[in-house]
Amino acid sequence: MLFYFTLFLVFLYFKIARVHKKEERVDNKTYISYFIVAISAIGLYNWGISHYGFLFIALFSFIFFIVAALMVTAVQVGIFIDGKPLIGISMLYKSMPYLAGIIGLFTILVYIAN
Repeated sequence: MLFYFTLFLVFLYFKIARVHKKEERVDNKTYISYFIVAISAIGLYNWGISHYGFLFIALFSFIFFIVAALMVTAVQVGIFIDGKPLIGISMLYKSMPYLAGIIGLFTILVYIAN
């Protein structure tokens, strides 16, 4: 179950990163977190394909990609309560380094669990 959650977080991270790169200037610290998540994604796919098979991982990747895109689009459009945004896109940008660390940690835990 941790594998699927981490795989979803990878897709969510890269969708947020794509929007962040389009809207704002990206510094070197952000590129380092991109690299950490990219290595974690490669490790997750390596582990997933060896344990579940390619077609199964491809199906879940497609579903997670769609859900992550819809979630980030909903935040961009805005979910408002009493005229104030519930979650702002800048809040997602600030949480990117923490999300990268969580993804890296969970990837290590996926490998340790088996």
